[in-house]
Amino acid sequence: MKLNGQCHCGAVRFTADLTDGLASARRCDCSLCTMRGAVAVSAALDGLTITQGADNLTLYQFNTRVAEHYFCKTCGIYTHHRRRSNPNEYGVNLACLEGQSPWQLPEITVNDGQQHPNDGGPPNGVAGILRYEAYR
Repeated sequence: MKLNGQCHCGAVRFTADLTDGLASARRCDCSLCTMRGAVAVSAALDGLTITQGADNLTLYQFNTRVAEHYFCKTCGIYTHHRRRSNPNEYGVNLACLEGQSPWQLPEITVNDGQQHPNDGGPPNGVAGILRYEAYR
């Protein structure tokens, strides 16, 4: 599943070839992801191409400094990150992808980032399920 994406202001544009389409959609409960609130989907490292504005991306790392979180310098939107749990993949912000919205998914797995599997947390790495039910 190959989709175009961009940050909120359009300064950063990219294409993402999603490894498992929307089936890889997930959230994480680590401190950064909890505040950021994004839903990520997976793309292989060679499955994400920045087509415009690579120089407008800024990198943020914390704690183990393995994961690389990228944000637009202009609008501040998180576009993608190199995953700690699988450094051979990017997590791509689903809401940045053309025609996609996290609100279209009734359930999203929440990964355990507070007790990360790489740090001895649960082997399945799952903290819970986030459910969305539309009222309209």
